[in-house]
Amino acid sequence: MEGLEATSELQSRLSSLSFSSFPGVTSKQSDTRPLDRLQNTDLSQSCTESKNQAEMDENKEDSVQHSESNEEAPAERAPGEGDEENNSAGSCQLSAEMKAQMPPLKPPTTWTSAALKELKAKLRTEDDSVVTVYRGDIMTVHVPTVPEAKKVCWEFATDGYDIGFGIYFDWSPVTSRSITVHISESSDDEEEEEELEAPVGNGDVEKGSKTQTNSNLAEVLPVYRQDSHVSVQGGSHDFPGEGTYLLKFDNSYSLWRNKTLYYRVYYSA
Repeated sequence: MEGLEATSELQSRLSSLSFSSFPGVTSKQSDTRPLDRLQNTDLSQSCTESKNQAEMDENKEDSVQHSESNEEAPAERAPGEGDEENNSAGSCQLSAEMKAQMPPLKPPTTWTSAALKELKAKLRTEDDSVVTVYRGDIMTVHVPTVPEAKKVCWEFATDGYDIGFGIYFDWSPVTSRSITVHISESSDDEEEEEELEAPVGNGDVEKGSKTQTNSNLAEVLPVYRQDSHVSVQGGSHDFPGEGTYLLKFDNSYSLWRNKTLYYRVYYSA
């Protein structure tokens, strides 16, 4: 009993004591904030947030650098862009230079003769001097220049009806000294000449042929319908240089009639 009373008395005395009883000691209330106000100490979340922040900063820097490079670097032309324009301009310039180098062609000398029967009788005895130019066809005689001569000459006549006739000169180098004949329909003739880069515009034989656009081909005599059934049509032309004459006998305008042609082509010094 005495022990219990002593303990009770000691507790009462301790409870009566306050911090004010001890000089230099002040009272301070403890922080009773709930746990949800405590700072989060989850290390994995902190690392994730730090990583996200670093990526945002890096993306921002890359964006700034890309913007600066776009402002400083000039726009580059895509590969092949402008090649067609350059090629077209180069071709036009080359064509103009080739035309400038070609000397102007002198006009041919032409004549007619009333000796129609005599010429026909003479040419009937010669090989390959009488041919039939069928309706819608064009016969082209290729006559290369030769060093032994100075001019080309021609004579021709027809039976019953006229025929178109014109001459062109191809400045391409001569590869063969043989005189050759090519007969074709008007459409085939145009396609072949386009492939050879020497398009001959046949045009209307009543009005003459069209102006030539190929740099290697020059017009000596435009294609016109000649009254070769009335009189002999003849002529000559001095060589302007090395090349090949294209003598065209044009029956492309005729829908029904074939034409019998008597002709001869020869050189003269």
